[in-house]
Formats: sequence, structure tokens, C-alpha cells
Amino acid sequence: MAAIGLMMALLIEAPAQAATFNVRDYGATGNGSTNDTPAIQRAIDAAAAAGGANIVRFPSGTYRSANSIHLRSNITIQLDSGSTILGSPNDDYDAAEPNPNDQYQDYGHSHFHNAMIWGNNLTNIAFVGSGVIDGGGNLITGNPGSGEADKIISLTRCNGLRVDGITLRRGGHFAMLTNACNNITSNNLFIDTESDRDGWNVINANNVTITNARIEADDDALAFKSDWALGQRFTNGNVKVYDTYLSAVCCNALMFGSETCGNFTGYDFQRITINGSNKSGLGMVSMDGTVISDVHYKDITMTNVRGAIYQKIGTRRRCGDSPGIGRIENITYENITSSGQSSSNFTATLWGESGTNNRIRNVTFTKVDLTVPGGNGCMGTGVPSNDPNNYNPVSIGTRPGYGWYIHNAHDIRFVDSSVQFNSNDCRPAVVANNGSTVNFTNFSYERGTSSTADFVFQSINPYCVQNSGSPRITSTSSTSSCGPVEPPPGRFEAENPPAVCNGTIDSDHSGFSGTGFCNATNAVGGFAEWTVSAAAAGAATLKFGYANGTTANRPATVSVNGTVVATPNFGPTGAWTTWSQATVPVTLNAGSNTIRVAATTATGPANLDYVDVAASGPAPSEYQAESCTISQGVVESNHAGFTGTGFVNGDNVIGSYVECSVTGPVTSVAVRYANGTTTNRPMTVNGATVNFPGTGAWSTWNTVNVPLSLSAGTHLIRLTSTTVNGGPNLDRVTIS
Repeated sequence: MAAIGLMMALLIEAPAQAATFNVRDYGATGNGSTNDTPAIQRAIDAAAAAGGANIVRFPSGTYRSANSIHLRSNITIQLDSGSTILGSPNDDYDAAEPNPNDQYQDYGHSHFHNAMIWGNNLTNIAFVGSGVIDGGGNLITGNPGSGEADKIISLTRCNGLRVDGITLRRGGHFAMLTNACNNITSNNLFIDTESDRDGWNVINANNVTITNARIEADDDALAFKSDWALGQRFTNGNVKVYDTYLSAVCCNALMFGSETCGNFTGYDFQRITINGSNKSGLGMVSMDGTVISDVHYKDITMTNVRGAIYQKIGTRRRCGDSPGIGRIENITYENITSSGQSSSNFTATLWGESGTNNRIRNVTFTKVDLTVPGGNGCMGTGVPSNDPNNYNPVSIGTRPGYGWYIHNAHDIRFVDSSVQFNSNDCRPAVVANNGSTVNFTNFSYERGTSSTADFVFQSINPYCVQNSGSPRITSTSSTSSCGPVEPPPGRFEAENPPAVCNGTIDSDHSGFSGTGFCNATNAVGGFAEWTVSAAAAGAATLKFGYANGTTANRPATVSVNGTVVATPNFGPTGAWTTWSQATVPVTLNAGSNTIRVAATTATGPANLDYVDVAASGPAPSEYQAESCTISQGVVESNHAGFTGTGFVNGDNVIGSYVECSVTGPVTSVAVRYANGTTTNRPMTVNGATVNFPGTGAWSTWNTVNVPLSLSAGTHLIRLTSTTVNGGPNLDRVTIS
């Protein structure tokens, strides 16, 4: 995008406020010893009776809650800084309600009223602020008796739940249990149940977004499930979890299951940090007939995990409608790193069931790098034992491969990935049996000193290992067939015409991309040349794949359309089988361009494998709202957290607007805003309505991203208020 000249007129106004009901006004003491539950309940009931969406506020103080709090619709629980709702040892919580579906899941999942706070069939509810709800060590981690609670928050069949900024601590069996709740958002939630059990179980849910969470659990930290507690099968999906930290002392960090009655589809996990998990870091099981599909993991770092990645299909079938056997399909893992525990390990595992309809299928691993403790001796490569009714990683016997074990799976692909151990391991890096189309491309592995094979394939038709060093492969009833190699987008191979190599196309040094590389003439001017295409004129980045097995640089010129633009050194890579990249920024013409790398010394150039071509777009441009043209609003600085010198607080009118004069192309607009109410403040962006939901406080800022496709040239971007409440407070606009 070119330079942007900005003119803005923005309507952002402070709305009619939701009514606030202070629990102290209803008799709460906040002294930490008096039972404040009756006063809290009076405040909630009064707020609900008043109509509209209202706030029940807890000022600083410790509010002992010895009875279950009954939540109502259209209520926001606001926990101010220094406020704590504290559990009680008095055993006066609501009794667990009867449930005819007890047999289909454990007791904790089957009952919801035995909680500190519970609600059923609610809409538009929230927990916000910076305070704490603490079980105080009084909640039960097993099956509670009469008057005992085993969870902090328990919600069923709700719609519109927001949990922002608060802390949940010492939650018993669950800090939070939600079942059949849809349209959930959570930002900056902290859960600490390391002394108890689960963090958050999200059961039977659609439309969930969790950002910036920190969940430190003993049992499962963040689990997505679908059980039969409510007597029916639900679908689950459209879930996003970003920028989140998870740990699980005992069990699973990020988990699907084990309760898996309804299908799951459309899950996106990005920028997740996992530190500690004694079962699986990224776990996924289909035990009760579910189909789990279209789940995507990206940019995830795991440390101290016993098992990095675990998928299993089982035959427990514990649902009330006689389910069949499930499937796992269309799963991707990208840019994942994991280091195992110091001594104990579960091999990364894909375990499907027999029969082509019940196998794991279409799973891709790209840049997935695992480090395991290793330390095992040699063993047979046969199929280990398995309990099909048990979902835990330990239900499968010791895996015969130290890095990956793949059983009953189709269409499994590993690209640019690796596995290594800390202590010598005699087992193969990979063992796969009973499946088809299991492919490894550019896969690195460590070899044990006494091992006899790196890859073992048993009844895998076909399998493929390519560009992965010099693997020792043992195959039984299996066929190797790699077929044509599809290069990554934007990659131009040196061996594929119209590329030109004024030497030979060789393939005697492993690790290259495609089918070979250019070994150019050892002389000044020895070259490789590519013809590449660019969709539009402008800046681009060229990345040349090369190997230099000598100890000296092999400098060369890089020319674009006959003009020399750079002279990279193409330094030593340590071996001819070790490949690196040289990066050169250039300017390309629209359409066809000729790229040449030519040696400047008599030793000739390095071995040249490919060139990757990527357009270099401009950095996003940020514009402070207070520096823009403002219509019907003022610049203020009385709410912390803004950037720049202030923010715009618009008037309470329909039709106020922000208008930006921009020079395209533009692909998106990001608006940073605060909305301290519980009411959405929609605006239109070039005619399309965009929601600006409450952020929990006027000092809490969120960002709404608006896709916008504008071509080159000058355009107007207008944000217009659509209600009498006006828009949110506006901090800045980022255009990219």
C-alpha cells in the first residue's frame, strides 16, 4: 500500500450507561468472614428485575460466599481490583440436581447446580474486571457430598458469555464448566487450578473466541468436549484460541475429549505456549463416535511435555444414541516445536481404528520439530497393545518408534519437519503400519547408535521418503512411490525449464528441494538463471536455496533483468548435503522477470537449488485518532491504556463518522477501541456493519479487524455510528 493521507471524522460517544448495582448496597460486607451470598443474590435479582443489561459490582474486599449464587440473564459480574469472591468450608452449596444421563459421563460433568455460581438457559452474561473468584481450597476435586461444590462457575444452555480479565483460583474439579453455551468470548482470563483439577471445560459449544488466556491446571488445562449430560448430541465448532499460555501438571494441556459425542469442526489454535503436560500437549481423541475435522494448529511452542502430539480413535461409544466409531480428518500442524520431559515420554502418535472408514486421514505436519528424551533400547516393531476403551496415551503400549508412531492412517504428510532425542535411542525414528500415502519430505531425524532402521513401513501403500538425507528404510508389504513433487508457492526450481544451468543438474547430495540442483561451471560467470513471474510491479524478496561444502565463500552477483542488484557471499554451509538460504531484496516488473546468479571467482558459484519469490508489501500504517479530523467528539486522556496522546470520545448521536482518505491498495482496517459498557456499539465501515462489543472497562482496549479490499488509487473509508449510543472510544486506526 502506498502512502496514506488521512482525514477522519469519527463518531464515538459515551453511551447511556448500564445501571450498576453495588453488592455493598444490598448488605454485602466484604470482610472475608460474613456470608455475603444473600446480599450478592439480592443485588443480582434486583439488577435482573430492573430490565436491560445491568452490572453487579464488587468493590475491593473479600466476599465470603457460603451458598450457591444463582446467575441471571443480562447480568455482568464486575470484579473490581482487590475484590475476591471466596468459597466456604460450610458445605451449604446447592445439591447436585438429578440427571438421568449420569451413566454417559463422570459425575462432575453430569451435575451443574453444585457450584459456587451457576445458571441455566441464560443470555448475555459476563464476568469482567480484575478481581478474583477463589474456591479457597474448599471445593471438591472428586465426587462432592451433600452441600459440597466441585466447581466455581457452571453454566448450561447459555448464549452470549464474556469472561474478561478476572482470575479463577482453586476450582475443585473445574474452575469453569460450560455446556451447550454458544457465542463465548474471553480475553485476559487467568485460571490457577494447579492445586485442584481442570481449568476450563468447553463442552458442546459453537462460536468461541479465547485470547490472551493463562491457564495453569493440574488436570486438563483447556479441554473441548461433547458429552451426553444434557441428553442429546450437539455439534461443535467455529472456535479460535490465540495468544494463550497453558500448563497441565497431571494431564493434557490443549485437549479434545475424552467425551466426544457430537462432531467438532472448524477450530483454529495460534500462538500457544505450553509449559508442562504429563499426558499430551496437543491431544485429540474420538472415543464416542465423533468426527473431528478441520482443526488447525499454528505457531505453538511446547516444553516439558510427556507426549507432544496425540490422536486416537477408540470404541468406548459412551453416548445415549448408540453411536458408531468416529473419525479424525483434515488436521494441520504448522510451526510447532516441542521438547519432552527429562526422562519420560510418549511417542507422538496417530492411532486410528481398523476399517477404512474409521482411520485417521488427511493430516499435515509442516515445520513440526520434536525433541524427545530417548533412552530406550532396541525392541520389536510390531503393533503395541491397545485398550480401545481408554483414551489416555498410556492405553497404548510402548511405541516401537521413538519419534512418531502411525497406525491405521491415510494421507499423512510431513514437510520440513524433524525429530531428535536427548539420549541415544535404539528404536527407529518413525514406524507406520496399516495405512496409505504416508509421506516425508525434507524430514530430519536423529539416528541411534545401535538402531538398524530410520523408517519402518508395514502395510503402507504407498509411502514416500524424499529429500531426507540417506534414510535406512525397512518395509514389509509396502510400496514406495513419491510421484511428482509439488513445489511450495512462489518456488522456482533450478532443474525445471525455463530455468537454465550452465553446468549440470545433479542429485548426488541429499537434502535438496525438487528433483535436483544446479552444479554450475567452476569458473567466473558460472551461473543459474530463472524466469519468474510477478503479479504486480514492486518490491520483492528472493531467497536462494544453496549448499557450499567448502570452507570459503562463493560470491556471486544477482541480477534482475540484466542489472546487478546484489553480490551475496553464499558462505560455507558445512557440507554439500547441508542447505541454506541467501536472501536478496529486489524490485520486480509486473509479469516475467529474469533472475541470474553468476559466480565472481574461478571456483564458480555454490550449488544452487531454487529461488523463492515473495512480494514485499509495506508495513501497516498506524494513525492516532486524536490526530485525525473529528466530527462531533473530543480528545480525552482520562482512561489509561491508550497509545499516542489520547483517544476520541464521540457524541451520543446517530450519523457521526470517521472518514479516512487513503491511497490504495488496502486489504484491511484495524480499529483499536474501548467500550466500557455491556452493550454493543455497532458502526458501519464503508456501508458494512461492524460490531464493537463491550471490552469490560473504558481502560481495556481491544481491536476489531475489518477486511476491506481497495485497489490502487485514492479512496474514502468511513466509519459511521448507527445507534443513539454512538460508537466506542477510538484510540487508533491501522491500515494495511
